[in-house]
Amino acid sequence: MVAVRRATAPLLLAGALLLTGCSDDAPAALSTAPATVVTTASPTSSASPSPSSVTPSSVTPSSSSAPAGKVVVLDPGHNGGNGAHPAEINRAVPAGRGQTKPCNTTGTSTNAGYPEHAFTFDVAQRVGKALADKGIRVVYTRQDDTGVGPCVDRRAAIGNEANADAVVSIHADGSEAAGANGFHVAYSSPPLNAAQGAPSTRLAQTLRDTMRTSGFSAANYIGTNGLSARADLAGLNLSTRPAALVECGNMRNATEAARMTSADGRQQFAAAIAAAIEAYLAS
Repeated sequence: MVAVRRATAPLLLAGALLLTGCSDDAPAALSTAPATVVTTASPTSSASPSPSSVTPSSVTPSSSSAPAGKVVVLDPGHNGGNGAHPAEINRAVPAGRGQTKPCNTTGTSTNAGYPEHAFTFDVAQRVGKALADKGIRVVYTRQDDTGVGPCVDRRAAIGNEANADAVVSIHADGSEAAGANGFHVAYSSPPLNAAQGAPSTRLAQTLRDTMRTSGFSAANYIGTNGLSARADLAGLNLSTRPAALVECGNMRNATEAARMTSADGRQQFAAAIAAAIEAYLAS
């Protein structure tokens, strides 16, 4: 998510969070059928773990054709159990640059109720399968869509601990601005370390370029030409590996919502993201 939007539908849970916008840590200033999940790693128990104790899952490469030893961390935004655990999700965690942010948020949804957390998990699984089929080791920051968290600082730590060659967070936006549509790719700026400099910028540009050539339009309401420099996103601030965050589109836009809700549409997003990651790793 980005600063410009907030989801409108509250969760009907006593004392629970409101359904908030996409990314896990938006700037302070400012039911349909479930997703079809392509499983590439064994799911964990449906019990909700503490967001700070989630263990990442990984996919073993099925091919040796990709560059040897490459590791990609995929970070599907939010989680399906977040809304039922407000105390855990609202607690403050480090967010970089001297900031703190809520551990995580619930994410947004389409107007028909298809949730961002289901969309991001499904797309991440599809991306991971495509990469693993090319021999790339894939690590996920969460193993299912029923748990809580992990917190934004832990998501960054998973990428750092994996010594990832690329970390890609997958989200969808929820702007209610009239006519708002299109994807954008966020990156840390100004950079806090070498990995956040040229490597992360190149990753963001490769994602932007490949999304465009795959038929997706750049956002018309945020960023510039599909890129958004951000200093407030914990997952990017705390990363010591090349990292970028893809907002795939606006879930509150009817056309983009229809694409995100369909399995074919999610496969299109996944194919573009996977192709971008492959291109980045090969460059």
